[in-house]
Amino acid sequence: MSDARGVIRLDRVSVEVGGARILQDVSVELPQRRIAVIGANGSGKSTFARVLDGLVAPTSGVVSVHGIDVVREPKRLREAVGFVFTDPDAQILMPTPAEDVALSLKGSGLSRGEVAAAVARELERHGLDAHADQPAYSLSGGQKQLLALVSVLIRRPRLIIADEPTTLLDLGNARRIADILIDEVAAQTVIVTHDLELAARCDIALRFAHGRLIEVGEPDCVIARYRAEFAGERA
Repeated sequence: MSDARGVIRLDRVSVEVGGARILQDVSVELPQRRIAVIGANGSGKSTFARVLDGLVAPTSGVVSVHGIDVVREPKRLREAVGFVFTDPDAQILMPTPAEDVALSLKGSGLSRGEVAAAVARELERHGLDAHADQPAYSLSGGQKQLLALVSVLIRRPRLIIADEPTTLLDLGNARRIADILIDEVAAQTVIVTHDLELAARCDIALRFAHGRLIEVGEPDCVIARYRAEFAGERA
């Protein structure tokens, strides 16, 4: 399926949990590199992201990520997709940044020396080299989120999914993470976010409401209608 490389496809995808419909009949094809996913809390946007990574299985429908069936090919999916969570403490597993980034290369076939060199380069590139061997718990919130992102980037996945990656950050660190995702990452990137300025920098925006994908289009237009709807509810 070489024609499917770089494309996300969902065909009539629904997700039910405990009898409740979380996603309803979502169909979309996404070849764009930077994809924003917006909507109110409980709209289904995070479930959509987790379906792409195989963290949530669809109750019905078919999901294909770069030609990989997310249900039938979990091993290929894990190799192709990297997921960045809202809270980096849920993602950092090892005592130090160097060890945590190195863990991402486990099973890569690289020698211990090659892994160490790759980790050092990636930490230096993102300004974490001075913190390589300090306890990960002692990092600031922004440094922790950067570490979580670096641990994904070093694997060079074809698709990166970031679920509200700036929500817990101050303005400066939020901008830094956003700049990396938008300007530096070459892989296709799906960004679930409440930060509408970040969403506006993407190539396409998806808006969810009540478990349905209600709009797909140019970010400025989708965001403007979302703002207008919210303003109408407050009036």
